[in-house]
Amino acid sequence: MSGRHQQVEAAILARRERVNEALPEELPVTRPEHLYEATRYLLDAGGKRLRPTVLLLVAESLLDVEPLSENYRDFPTLDDGRADVLSAAIAIEVIQTFTLIHDDIMDDDDLRRGVPAVHKEYDLSTAILAGDTLYSKAFEFLLETGAAPERTVEANKRLATTCTRICEGQSLDIEFEQREAVTPEEYLEMVELKTAVLYGAAASIPATLLGADEETVAALYNHGLDVGRAFQIQDDLLDLTTPSEKLGKQRGSDLVENKQTLVTLHARQQGVDVANLVDTDSVEDVSEAEIDDAVARLREAGSIEYAENRAQELVQSGKENLEVLPDNEARELLDGIANYLVEREY
Repeated sequence: MSGRHQQVEAAILARRERVNEALPEELPVTRPEHLYEATRYLLDAGGKRLRPTVLLLVAESLLDVEPLSENYRDFPTLDDGRADVLSAAIAIEVIQTFTLIHDDIMDDDDLRRGVPAVHKEYDLSTAILAGDTLYSKAFEFLLETGAAPERTVEANKRLATTCTRICEGQSLDIEFEQREAVTPEEYLEMVELKTAVLYGAAASIPATLLGADEETVAALYNHGLDVGRAFQIQDDLLDLTTPSEKLGKQRGSDLVENKQTLVTLHARQQGVDVANLVDTDSVEDVSEAEIDDAVARLREAGSIEYAENRAQELVQSGKENLEVLPDNEARELLDGIANYLVEREY
């Protein structure tokens, strides 16, 4: 592991700890306990906290401060005010967790982060309520940053629009499972909506709260879109290549469920019978050998390499958008995180 990679992982870990420490304070288990235990369940199970890390690093770079030198709860703005950027970071993580709970319900997945999915650990009704609670709590948190009212409104508008886009992307994802012909362009649009817009929100909302100009906010949003799409492509690749125990869910589940990915779209264009790469439509019944054979065929078709190259192109484009930030250590860490998103192994 390179020294730069270690620095990036250390930066993520340090900010993950700040977020994890704040979660019990922001989301205490109060009455009704069953609901709030389910609400906290996935948050307590782990997670890399990449999106909140991006948000906090953007704030540090914008203000040109030494990483971890300022109190995130009382962070300086560009016009000598103060804002609680940790509340904003938690809002982003809470939205991410809400989407995971509902995603697992729709896919009827058994595992998430190495533990039973919320609807399996509790029940379907409780899982739906837990997701809904997280959704509404995110807006409460974003209203409590203490930023100027007009900036708070704009940040909440961005988060609300982001949630709408995520639902649109999820709907397209479901629709694509029933379609034979999906183009790479359609796939990238779906990925932008389902996954990348939350990275866009994470990168741009701190700029809004801290008083950056519109050009800076737009560039940071575009940075998030590019690296977010690259992240999803890498996620699709990891679904095929990472062992189930490391992945936290069954390897190859996307393939079994006939989900359209850049890998399978490319393979289909190369004449691979993607629909019959595995013989079962049940994630529980698929064998590791079947997944191994399917991955080998996808490699032979050049489809895995194609997706890897596309992810690298998006990361490079995303990194160019960081040039609106001051040249400092926090920006270098954001640059490193962009690389990390397509180099990670789980």
